[in-house]
Amino acid sequence: MDVETAIRTRRTHKAFRPEPVPREQLDELFELARWAPNHHLTIPWRFRVLGPGALARLKEAAGPENAGKLDRAPTLVVCSCRLSGDPVADEEDLHATAVAAYIVLLAAHARGLGGYWRTPAVLRTPEGRAAVGLPDDERFVGLLHLGRAIGEKPPPERPPVSETVTYLD
Repeated sequence: MDVETAIRTRRTHKAFRPEPVPREQLDELFELARWAPNHHLTIPWRFRVLGPGALARLKEAAGPENAGKLDRAPTLVVCSCRLSGDPVADEEDLHATAVAAYIVLLAAHARGLGGYWRTPAVLRTPEGRAAVGLPDDERFVGLLHLGRAIGEKPPPERPPVSETVTYLD
């Protein structure tokens, strides 16, 4: 699949078959994420693939009203950004981490997988952070749901380019 097709056809999926994404395939996705543009090559992104124990701890921290959303996909990946304490570098690194997360989603799609980027509140709480081992010097960026998607999704409506781009003289 070429890049343009992958960008235009990637969708957010919330229903998945039960088989987890094989570790070898996850490693391929994380290898590609290493190529995200990143000022000074600080490589700030961190990915944590949740196993059964970590998932159970996170569900407990989320509480019964939110735990069910964590069961949507067979493979969950916490994406975070390691912070340096320098506000400018941290902002740049946060954006680079978001690009790395998108690379994972786009590469997963190119391999026939579905994905869903969530930012559940539980991963901004001390209990949720502890459940997945997020240290104080990392900022939570996203929880990536990955797996074999069930069903197709039509493209969402998008505003015309003219509404989002300004050419300055």
